[in-house]
This record gives sequence, structure tokens and C-alpha cells, in this order.
Amino acid sequence: EVFFKCENFQKIGAFKARGAVHAVKNLLPEQLKNGVATHSSGNHAQALAYAANLVGCKAYIVMPKNSAQVKMQGVKRLGAEVIECDNNLEARESTLNEVVKKTGAFFIPPFDHEWIIAGQGTAAKELIEEIPGLDFIVAPCGGGGLLSGTALTAHIMNKEIKVIGAEPENVGDAAISFKTGNIEKNDPAKSTIADGLRTSLGEITIKCIREHVNQILTVSENEIIEAMKIIWSHLKITAEPSSVVPLAVLLKNKDLFKGKRTGIIISGGNVDFASIPFLSA
Repeated sequence: EVFFKCENFQKIGAFKARGAVHAVKNLLPEQLKNGVATHSSGNHAQALAYAANLVGCKAYIVMPKNSAQVKMQGVKRLGAEVIECDNNLEARESTLNEVVKKTGAFFIPPFDHEWIIAGQGTAAKELIEEIPGLDFIVAPCGGGGLLSGTALTAHIMNKEIKVIGAEPENVGDAAISFKTGNIEKNDPAKSTIADGLRTSLGEITIKCIREHVNQILTVSENEIIEAMKIIWSHLKITAEPSSVVPLAVLLKNKDLFKGKRTGIIISGGNVDFASIPFLSA
């Protein structure tokens, strides 16, 4: 049996709204007075813009120039100021530092923060409460905020639940980090259709994941595309490539999940239609 937690129906179309709202709600008025800032290639950008709009403060979002247009447009629609930068982590961080220095805005990290992880974990909390007797939960892994929150929540609520991370093999840094204990980086020359999972783990998330996650499994680009076709055609919902990676993992490892009750977190539905092979062909 397979059960889907559909975060594509969440505010801003992705689970990231949970962590961003939780973080912003924890800030004191004096911390909010100059606004909030972050760097993100997509859903966290929209999530923080939404959270800032919710409490009435300014949001400054640093986004790489190669960010999906649907996500960049979504950030702007929510009233945030977008500052574009080059397509690498160093450029994102240096540009963000300039923005924070200039504006005095409070930095809300995309994933490597306790407030963010706790917020993301509420998706798993609801899944466990709604579906009794789960054997597995499979969640996608980029920076590790959702996977960390999922694993911590499962560990607290029911230690019998095994938590599996799902990652594209082209950017399989988390799977390697899980084994080595070090934060590994992806080869910049490699790409994936699951653009939201290109980020490497952080200092906090790698510790959570190595302690509470059972394993991280990877899938090919073709396997991701086939899983996306299945979700779109059979579930009749719009799911972005990053969010279908858990289903791809399940389909690739059927023996592992055979006879088990498995929860899959569909992390978001913000799709850049031009990037989907079976739509643009």
C-alpha cells in the first residue's frame, strides 16, 4: 500500500511554506523590522516571500539566474524583492551577505536551521497521524531540511517507521555524505531534471540524517521522468520533478517495499513546463 502526502496543494505549492512560516513566526518584532532575507533557487524563496507577506514585513530573495522562471515569478508576485546572482553557492552567499549588510534584514536559511527543520517535520506528523501502521516514509533530499524533519518526527512518534531519503544519482551527494559522514559536493558539470535537489547537505541536516534516516537511495533521470508520468497520469495531479523522486525510488526497489505500508511525500508542484521532456517534445 502506498499513501501520498501531497504538499503540492500546500501554500505556494510546496512543503517549504511550513518551515518558512514557522521560522518567521518565531522572530521577535525587532528582528522583523528590517525584513527577512534568504538565498534559494525556488520553493524556499516563494515560501519566505509568502511568510513575510503573512506578517507584513519586507522580503529580500537572492536567486541564481538559472532558477526556474515559474518560481522566480511566484516570488515576485508575493511582493518580495528578487536579487539575481551567478549560478553557484559562493555567489549566492556573497550576494546575500551584501543584501543583509545593506538592509539589516534577518537571514532565514533555506534548510539548515532548527526552526526550518521543525516546520518541515509537520508534513510527516500529519501523515503519521492520518495513516496508522506505516512501515516506511520516503522523502526527497536536497539540502536535507524535509528529510531531517521527517526522520526526527518519525523517530519521536513511532520508532518502527523506517525513513528513506530519495535523491537523483546525477547529484547524489547526500547518499555519499550519508556513508562518509562528510558534507560532499556535487559535480557542477552534472545536472538533473529535479532542480530542487541540487543542494548539498548542511552541518545540522547531515547530523540529523545520519542519526535518524535508515538509508538514502538514488535513481536515474529516466526513472524520475517515468515516475513523473505515472503521477501525472494516474494521480491526476501536477507534481514537480523533485517531488516524484521518492516514487521513482519505490518503483526501482519494489522488493524492499513489497507488502509494506509506505508513505511518500510529494514535496511540491511548481513546474517549469518548458523543462519537462514529455511536454516539450
